[in-house]
Amino acid sequence: MKSGYVHLATVIMEPNGGGMPAPDIAALGAAVTRELCGSWDHEPPCPLAPHHTRPERDGDTVTLRIIFATEPWNEALVRSRIDSALRQGSLTGPDGGTSRWVFLGGGPGVLDPSEAEHAGRLAGG
Repeated sequence: MKSGYVHLATVIMEPNGGGMPAPDIAALGAAVTRELCGSWDHEPPCPLAPHHTRPERDGDTVTLRIIFATEPWNEALVRSRIDSALRQGSLTGPDGGTSRWVFLGGGPGVLDPSEAEHAGRLAGG
């Protein structure tokens, strides 16, 4: 039976400057989805861990709160794959634009009571 979890990660992603297009903050979630599901464009459900990524920017720092659901024996694998996706440091989107970031770290978070219903939906309950 799947359970809900939270993974927190932090990256540095500079806002646009010098006439360059702004990096797409959504690229962070797409990178996680590609790593967990094989593609960011797939039919539900996610095969390993249904998930939702919420990025929050504060200047150059972006904190990601990733809610996911998986079987307890897959928790460490999912966390490892999330960090692996973010360690890659870039993603080229379907429009050919590349977003870049620097991964600072990640690890377990605590599921907030306000996220319990969402985690339950991800777990299929």
